[in-house]
Amino acid sequence: MKQDIKSMTPEELQAELSALGQPKFRSGQVFSWLHSGVTHFEDMTNLSRQLRQTLQERFFITAPTVARKQVSALDGTIKYLWRLGDGNCVESVVMRYHHGNTVCISSEVGCPMGCKFCASTIGGLVRRLEPSELLDQVLFSQLDSGLPISNIVLMGIGEPLDNFDNVMRFLELVNSPQGMNIGMRHISLSTCGLVDRIRELADRKLQLTLSVSLHAPDDAHRSAIMPVNRRWNVDTLLNCCREYFEKTGRRISFEYTMIRGVSDAPEQAELLAKKLSGMQAHVNMIPLNHVDETGLETSTPQAIRRFQTILEQHGVTATLRRTLGSDIDASCGQLRRNYEAAKEEAACRPGD
Repeated sequence: MKQDIKSMTPEELQAELSALGQPKFRSGQVFSWLHSGVTHFEDMTNLSRQLRQTLQERFFITAPTVARKQVSALDGTIKYLWRLGDGNCVESVVMRYHHGNTVCISSEVGCPMGCKFCASTIGGLVRRLEPSELLDQVLFSQLDSGLPISNIVLMGIGEPLDNFDNVMRFLELVNSPQGMNIGMRHISLSTCGLVDRIRELADRKLQLTLSVSLHAPDDAHRSAIMPVNRRWNVDTLLNCCREYFEKTGRRISFEYTMIRGVSDAPEQAELLAKKLSGMQAHVNMIPLNHVDETGLETSTPQAIRRFQTILEQHGVTATLRRTLGSDIDASCGQLRRNYEAAKEEAACRPGD
């Protein structure tokens, strides 16, 4: 079987080419081609024709195609639905900020975590993405949009820490000076709270930003909307987060979706402030994106302001996430969901 050459580290690529009798510098040339977006070995023009043919026989190059693309007329946010080599689709979003352009990428096709408010998990997990497929979302978002990407957020479809090994390899690849060279401090990784994997991540002492999806400060409400809480409850998760900070020195960002009647009560703000007391933490409040299938609604502006005020009165830093792309399928997983539904509908239509 052919190997996925773009998922190889520089050291692995060098070993493969050395086995083919190639000099050390050759692997650097191939790595640079791959990370510039070349999709065919034939286009690697500084390699001999014989080497290009050998590479073609042994390896393949991943390259997604655009299944759908939406551009916000309000703020220029671009949402991509990428079709992968096997026909599955994942989403990426390019967002413009004053500090640079950020791409939010997916880590899995579908998601196994079952969070009640999220469109990504409807239908469950299909498969995990390869390191090359993670990298492609960054690379081809940059190439298609023409916008240089300086920041990465792993907060799209899927749970990044459920795809731990492939995500770690992707981070190594995208951080490589020979490739896109995006620094760890410009990368954020979001998790719903896989405590065992957070501990493993802490041991690596990476300088990325860890974002933990909390969404409720008490077990009753969090377990109702996030099944992961039934395995690792709020206190267990927060204790793990304290350990993470002690090992890495990196402040944790807590994602907190404002859901009407579920997570926005004043007493919940009081409890959240109490549980975060003494932690180096930041609360990122997120108005719920509407997803028809969930039956959940976002909090009122008044409830959001009240919640934020209570946190700040207790010394907890809290900000309200800026809403981008509100005129397109902004909710994570919604574009893929709508696309798949449209395909199913077309397949059932008589005469199509």
